[in-house]
Amino acid sequence: MYNATEQFAEINQTNVSNAIKLASLSIENAEKLVQLNINAAKLAIAQAVEGAQAAASAKDVQELFALRAKLAEVGVQSATGYSRTLYELSSEAQAGFSALAEESWANYTKGVAAWVEKASQSAPAGSDVAVNALKSTFAASSAAFDQFQKATKQVVGLADASMRAAAANATKVATHNVKTRRAA
Repeated sequence: MYNATEQFAEINQTNVSNAIKLASLSIENAEKLVQLNINAAKLAIAQAVEGAQAAASAKDVQELFALRAKLAEVGVQSATGYSRTLYELSSEAQAGFSALAEESWANYTKGVAAWVEKASQSAPAGSDVAVNALKSTFAASSAAFDQFQKATKQVVGLADASMRAAAANATKVATHNVKTRRAA
């Protein structure tokens, strides 16, 4: 027998479970971002101290210019490393949120399909057209969501490849510029 109250209770329990998973995932990613920024701040302070000590011990102007080029290269490497790690954390977070959304959608579609099936079995005689229309609408919306999900994955993959290529190119250009300045 069809019991709508039980179905709504199951849906609410699933929503609470998904909210807990979402909150946990958000906190986990926030912790990673905070740790990255703390490490970056520590590194920046250490590099500033090292640079100041090296500048204070420079014996002539030429040594100071060489130090400037070295510190610029270290700065570019640090910034590139920070950006790369930040991008990796963002990609990891996006993958986690996507997986959660996919899992939630799969559970939702199973639940709605079960609800439609139970409701159709309890439907009064002559409501076949309405039940079939409901099933058809649900199937079409599920197919549309699946297509949207596939397109989103392709866009994310393309953006990831572009970002990695841009980061690699930026590193090459910065390293080349620093080496060119040293030679000059």
